[in-house]
Amino acid sequence: MRVGFNPNKDKQQEPNNFFHQVIVPVYIPGNEGYFKDSFQILRYCLESLSKTIHPNTFITLVNNGSCTDVANYLDELHQNKKVHEIIHSSNIGKLNAILKGISGHDFSLITVSDCDVLFLNDWQKETYKVFENFPKTGAVCPTPSSRSLKNYTSNIWFDLFFSKSLFFSKVKNAEALRAFAESVGKPAFYNETHFRKYLTVSNKNCTAVVGAGHFVTTYRKEIFENNNLKYSDFVLGGESEKKMLDVPVIKKGMWRLSTEDNFAYHLGNVQEQWMKKTLDTLKSNNYFNDKPIVLKNVRSSKFEFFIKNIIFSRIIAQKKIWKCCLIYKGLSSKEAAKY
Repeated sequence: MRVGFNPNKDKQQEPNNFFHQVIVPVYIPGNEGYFKDSFQILRYCLESLSKTIHPNTFITLVNNGSCTDVANYLDELHQNKKVHEIIHSSNIGKLNAILKGISGHDFSLITVSDCDVLFLNDWQKETYKVFENFPKTGAVCPTPSSRSLKNYTSNIWFDLFFSKSLFFSKVKNAEALRAFAESVGKPAFYNETHFRKYLTVSNKNCTAVVGAGHFVTTYRKEIFENNNLKYSDFVLGGESEKKMLDVPVIKKGMWRLSTEDNFAYHLGNVQEQWMKKTLDTLKSNNYFNDKPIVLKNVRSSKFEFFIKNIIFSRIIAQKKIWKCCLIYKGLSSKEAAKY
């Protein structure tokens, strides 16, 4: 039976100042083989995150079936108020873990990060700068890549094809590109032309690199609204990231961009000396943003999506046309052949 009146009935949620959520799915089933160093790398990740975020950032960790030691560590962080939310589950896969983290919240910006990321100072500040200067932006990665110019970016090419604001620029941090290539176990991931130039969109206040990766990216909340994606069949990879993190951005009529400089490192699964040294050089965050950034509405339609991302995408993807596009936007004929 029930006696009395529940004091929470019809009571509205207390307002809070959080407007940016960071979701980190964590899957570390043990400390052997592939995962031998993963627990320590997770510590680097979360310590760097704690050091570099502003106070209005809400941290959600999703324990995706990790071992007891990792689960206890995450609980300890929550008990010590270093993170705001812990969700424990069995191994339901990265994308389903992200969906759990998003559910029940309403933040203007959502960063989805792997648990092997080392965040650097000013990553939020520089991410916001891209959103504010390019109103069509729907996703921003703090690690630029020369090879991202063709991945779900045909709407940018369409919108700016005849504009001088879309042009190849000198790579600002080639060493960061080398570090990323090493972190994914592919030292030859970039060639020498990639280390020299990448495709950028620019105005008088900001330059951003065309395209965005997956391992850490910040999205406008609209990307996850009304997309009818409730579940992924894949534990990792497959079509899941495409369906949840790539296509929804361009379906909303938005752009996928990266910061011009590097503001995060991908660590991989092997601990190296430079990681701790880099972590120790991070300064406690002094960047304070007490109000959400103002994001303008972006118009979209099925017709525009079809023209820009299906028809136009197929046209510029043809080998000869693509090479001409690269030359038109600033590469030499020799550079375009190798890009």
